[in-house]
Amino acid sequence: MITKNRTQRRQNRVRAKIAKNIGIPRLSIFRTNAHIWAQIIDDKHGKTLVSSSSKVLKTKGTKTEAAIKVGEDIALKALDKKVLNIRFDRGAYKYHGRVKALADAARDGGLKF
Repeated sequence: MITKNRTQRRQNRVRAKIAKNIGIPRLSIFRTNAHIWAQIIDDKHGKTLVSSSSKVLKTKGTKTEAAIKVGEDIALKALDKKVLNIRFDRGAYKYHGRVKALADAARDGGLKF
């Protein structure tokens, strides 16, 4: 069982690495057993620029396919807002499975990170 302290330490470690360049918006990921959420946040002004989730998109299929759709959707919305370069904030999640699928789909959609 993973304790809250270990999860919090892992999340702080990831955020410390991406906090070096605060001028670039970050793509933050949150996932549960059923859904996945993604949002691009401008930390300089404390605003969410774009967001997307598998719950809003009402995707059918596997959870990985839903993550791919969310990655494509967030990339399209970000390009509409003229956001091209981002920092990827995976939170406390390992970079594999649904998190990796979302990141790869966002890269294929035109985001650079």
